[in-house]
Amino acid sequence: MIKRILKADFWQDCQGQDLVEYSLMAGMVAVAAVAAMPALSSTVNNVFSKIGSIITANVH
Repeated sequence: MIKRILKADFWQDCQGQDLVEYSLMAGMVAVAAVAAMPALSSTVNNVFSKIGSIITANVH
């Protein structure tokens, strides 16, 4: 019985492997994006503040 289970075809099947690899890569990208957000948020905030002050100065 055990020999039969070990020789089963599902051990050789690699059909769903790509989906697992892609989902692991997407998970790693998501974790990296979340880790980078605090550092980028202050930079983006500064850029938009500067743009807002330039627009305000030139419109009035």
